[in-house]
Amino acid sequence: MKAIARLLAVSIKEVRQLSRDRISLGMIVGIPVMQILLFGFAINLDVRHLEGAVLDYTDSHASRLVVARAAQSQVIDIVQHAESTTEMEALLRRGDIQVGLYIPQNFDRRLERGETAAQLWVDGSDPQILSASRGLASMPNPVSGSSGPAWMETRAFYNPERRTAAFIVPGLLGVVLTMTMIMFTAMAIVRERERGNLEFLITTPISSAELMVGKIVPYVVIGLVQFSLILLIGWTVFDVPVVGSIWQLYIAALVFIAASLSLGLLISTKAENQFQSMQLTFFVFLPSILLSGFMFPFQGMPRVVQWIAEILPLTHFLRIVRGILLRGAELSELLSEIWWLLGFFVVAMAIAALRFNKRLD
Repeated sequence: MKAIARLLAVSIKEVRQLSRDRISLGMIVGIPVMQILLFGFAINLDVRHLEGAVLDYTDSHASRLVVARAAQSQVIDIVQHAESTTEMEALLRRGDIQVGLYIPQNFDRRLERGETAAQLWVDGSDPQILSASRGLASMPNPVSGSSGPAWMETRAFYNPERRTAAFIVPGLLGVVLTMTMIMFTAMAIVRERERGNLEFLITTPISSAELMVGKIVPYVVIGLVQFSLILLIGWTVFDVPVVGSIWQLYIAALVFIAASLSLGLLISTKAENQFQSMQLTFFVFLPSILLSGFMFPFQGMPRVVQWIAEILPLTHFLRIVRGILLRGAELSELLSEIWWLLGFFVVAMAIAALRFNKRLD
């Protein structure tokens, strides 16, 4: 009985201690709820509503029927009407569209002859998008209505071999940096407090902003080293192509590393100890992997979930790194993603500095 009483006393003490730890208490409910919602919404291999463009040189009844049927399939949403093949290829390269419907001038005549009359241009850098869009090529002939010889061919750009490594490895550049950069800086302020160094830093003339920036500078170098290592292994071992400019890729990586580090610092101003910082890091890391488009097609998620994913730095960096590595896009064509990362860095650093001032008070 005495052993049971002692066990009960320890259990009560643990429950009381846990009840005072608001972050851990929130994780008890937050993590399972977040997991079931994220996995339920993110894991959707039935990809629909791909952004598409049309280049119709014929503008006949048959060609308009093809465009209408493609839109009715809900596989693609027609968001652009290109004026030339150069423009439509540029839209694919920038990532503005995933699918392009190309209808040449002699479309009607080719249909009557039973020849290949149209092309479906697909961003093959994502094999799942390529597989989802191939169903459009099996649409019935708009003239005869039959499903005979294929009258539309699928043309895959950027990853015609459909190699998974060419899609996954560029994504790992962002995933590994997200995990390590956030983890390192999430414990930065907490570690100083636990070691008793924070009081010493308070007495120095250094400002909060200077302390925040000084904390992330060493990790920027570490992040660039990690980035170079993954890029080298991907190129030499997995034969991942480097189509675009390597220097532009490093500029984008530098901005992304800064954004990830600022998020880690923001976490460190909230956590009371290193265990809590690890909990909060996991709370951020899991949505980043599931919602960014690294594992599952971004277009397959509900619109509301896509809005949430747009907040995450990894979502924007994956578009940049895959655009430069696989599609040969210029950084100037991806400036909207860069500006978002820069804005995230500025806002997160400002909030972290303000929270640090508040904690000092």
